[in-house]
Amino acid sequence: NMFADAGVTVSLVKFPQLGGTEMSDEEIDYCFQLAKTMRARGLTCEPPLSQTKRLAKFADKHQMIVSFHNHSNVTSVEAFGRTGAWEQTFFYSPRHWANVDVGHFTAGNGFPPTEFIREYHARITNLHLKDRKINGPNVPWGQGDTPIADILRMVKREKYNITASIELEYPIPQGSSVMDEMANCVKYCKDALA
Repeated sequence: NMFADAGVTVSLVKFPQLGGTEMSDEEIDYCFQLAKTMRARGLTCEPPLSQTKRLAKFADKHQMIVSFHNHSNVTSVEAFGRTGAWEQTFFYSPRHWANVDVGHFTAGNGFPPTEFIREYHARITNLHLKDRKINGPNVPWGQGDTPIADILRMVKREKYNITASIELEYPIPQGSSVMDEMANCVKYCKDALA
């Protein structure tokens, strides 16, 4: 109620290890109950792919979305890096969705997530925006291989119901600050959508 009274909407609650082998069913159930109490539409997490089938029964029981976050590891069958990982978990439940980190996706796969977003936009809760080099590090926006501006324009043009958030993960340049770099990222988004 405090969030609602302050005009804050909690869309997703993140539990990074939700569904991992070290979590009991009771703990997983508690995470869903907490997210529901916060009036979130779902949870986001980073479990091993083999554990996502287990989460389907909780997503269905609570009628909540579980959105899986990716990283750049495309060689491990347990990691969310390659597009097939999401497609496999989509099969387990219609409430299994994607939380697409566009920088990690580009760096790991060697191509941007544009077509994945276009194909699965109805099952994407949110995008994490960052710029990365293919098989390389996070870099200031516009210096990497991730087409952030093109992705934002596509989401706007197609009217996809996808939230995007800035992940400031590149090293802060000498003479700058976190707030200066965050302002640069916000300006980058505004310029792209102008």
